[in-house]
Amino acid sequence: MTIDWANFTPGTALAGGALLGFAAVLLLVFNGRIAGISGIAGGLLQAGARGDRAWRLAFVLGLVAAPVLYRVFAALPEISIEADWLVLVVAGLLVGFGSRYGSGCTSGHGVCGLSRLSPRSLAATLTFMAAGFAAVYVVRHLLA
Repeated sequence: MTIDWANFTPGTALAGGALLGFAAVLLLVFNGRIAGISGIAGGLLQAGARGDRAWRLAFVLGLVAAPVLYRVFAALPEISIEADWLVLVVAGLLVGFGSRYGSGCTSGHGVCGLSRLSPRSLAATLTFMAAGFAAVYVVRHLLA
């Protein structure tokens, strides 16, 4: 395994992680809510109070606006997806089903749940990571 030193950017990764953590803390302190993307986006699709929808919509719009704002100051990295549409649709459905079945997504469990020392989030995050490691190993070493 080699490191692509030309694209190795620990500073921006650290800054992004710090901003994500700070945003999660602000949402918890001021709204009493966990910054789990699947729960926030899922709440937009459910019938509920208007006040509840407003902060959810603002959060999702912020996720969309962030790369647009970033592009004002720097070039976005090139995106290359080497999969056909069927694989992407099936993968998206599996992620959606998994986040619903696991009572949260990687951001909810991995960022917010672990910081709250939640045993359920620890188990979920370990499961996410193990499944990801196994999938990469199978795709890159057994099926290649």
